[in-house]
Amino acid sequence: MLVPRAPQSALKRLTRRRLASFASCEALCRSSAQHVRVGAVTRRGWLLFAAMGLIWGVPYLLIKVAVGELQPASLVFVRTAAGALILVPISLSRVGLQPLVRHWRAIAIYTAIEIGIPWFLLSHAELKLSSSLSGLLLASVPLIGALLALVMRTDDRMQWRQVTGLFLGLAGVAALLGVDVSRGDLGAVGEIAIVATCYAVGPMIIARRLSDIPALGVVTASLVLAALAYTPIGILQLPRFMPSGQVIASVAGLAIVCTALAFLVFFALIAEVGPIRATVITYVNPAVALVVGIALLHERFTVGTGVGFALIIAGSYVATRRRHPPADTRARFSTESIEEPAPAPAAP
Repeated sequence: MLVPRAPQSALKRLTRRRLASFASCEALCRSSAQHVRVGAVTRRGWLLFAAMGLIWGVPYLLIKVAVGELQPASLVFVRTAAGALILVPISLSRVGLQPLVRHWRAIAIYTAIEIGIPWFLLSHAELKLSSSLSGLLLASVPLIGALLALVMRTDDRMQWRQVTGLFLGLAGVAALLGVDVSRGDLGAVGEIAIVATCYAVGPMIIARRLSDIPALGVVTASLVLAALAYTPIGILQLPRFMPSGQVIASVAGLAIVCTALAFLVFFALIAEVGPIRATVITYVNPAVALVVGIALLHERFTVGTGVGFALIIAGSYVATRRRHPPADTRARFSTESIEEPAPAPAAP
């Protein structure tokens, strides 16, 4: 059955208001992105989805390998600098500098919240925690985002499904901490908690302060600012001897694949399937982190790991699940699925 398109003016209003924080301006202006699909996901969409699930699931393993020979500050510096070198030419050709200069204060705050603080703390935490446990704990980002949304919207009542989701997620975190974490690791767990909170706050800054700027420009500017901020200490703490090939490959993978390429693929995924479906990778990444950590680094899989993972994923889904409009309403407008905002996954 053919699904009629929404009027062009209405579609433009929706994309400006809801999607500017998720996709680059060029991607959103393409005709293929103007009509967001509500039917079956295309083969290209599934390939992009699988690529993103893998690309943003393996950084925890790569960070774990890299911090074996690099200081966290040096790792963040190399990763952001290399990622910026790749994205700057692309961003300049598509976005330009003028939209970014007008919002430099908000971009600076976003850089600190989304990259500067969490990337350092995550790298430092993985000096003690396993890569799989770090990935599982960061699966709580949607839970924190839902909780922050409830706190900030004081006039909204907390629905029972949101309460249920939050308690399921908390039970999952408790299962992980009670079984898989020793007392000496609590400081690292606290760092992961800060990272998760930063990742939940970052998209809110974009939605409230940077929604009229193409996301590719914001990401590129953030990488540049973070690289400049970490340049002094990052260079100072570089090892005196050349790191091993394994560490060099891990850092290259983080910078090129998991940072620069990841954002380009994610924007393409949003243009192909829409932002709501694209954010489902939030629930896939921890599973990938768990599998690769166990398979490649021989990390432990315990009962607490399995139970905690299942509860966190279930809680995140229940707490952030949106109510769907009636079927006839969805049929009238093919863009209905993009009317409600969804949490934006953060690059680990």
